[in-house]
Amino acid sequence: KQWYQRRVRGVVKEMSRLELQALLMFVPSYIEYVVDGMNKRPTLLAKIVAACTVGYSNVHGSMKQDVIIMENIFYNCTPSLIYDLKGSNRNRLAEETEEVLLDTNYLKHIVSDPIYLRPHSKTFLREAVNCDTAFLAAQSIIDYSLLVGVCGDKLVVGIIDYIRKFTFDKKVEMIFKTNMIGSAGKMPTIVSPEMYRERFYNQIERYFPLVPDRWTGMGSDLQYS
Repeated sequence: KQWYQRRVRGVVKEMSRLELQALLMFVPSYIEYVVDGMNKRPTLLAKIVAACTVGYSNVHGSMKQDVIIMENIFYNCTPSLIYDLKGSNRNRLAEETEEVLLDTNYLKHIVSDPIYLRPHSKTFLREAVNCDTAFLAAQSIIDYSLLVGVCGDKLVVGIIDYIRKFTFDKKVEMIFKTNMIGSAGKMPTIVSPEMYRERFYNQIERYFPLVPDRWTGMGSDLQYS
């Protein structure tokens, strides 16, 4: 469950105990990746601000809940459309009245209203997704999303929900589902970090086609020694 407000800087999301444990193991590598990458490579990872346990206790009982606070990429922005994209169309259709739409909704919308990127934006998106997903795959992370907001003539994007580990139970589930649906030629919903990365990267590449400008292709026929 996620509490979402466009006028605040952070997004608060509930975590399970297993997710918290995975996050604590992930944080040292995450900090190293973010600090080492400053001014060196593009990134779309929505920043992790904090992780904590909140709760209360009174005469009527008590409650505790682990939460993570992440950067709100839509701070001071009011998107007309929001998409949560995982690069898969299996079970990825939401009711059009929902605040956040999914991959299948996006594919339906771009048939009549495609979203094109200029070369510099396309290059940044491609490089950021490549670097970020390589890092996440190395940490055995799956199930992350590209959150996309259409804000007038601007596109605001960020990678979110990158704390879910590819655990032993998910590996068993992947093998079981692969054997069950393998003959149908479809990829299971649970895949390895490397397969998830490849599918995610390839589909995001297709979701946002390039609109050529007058410089596109210049120098492609040159040979370097």
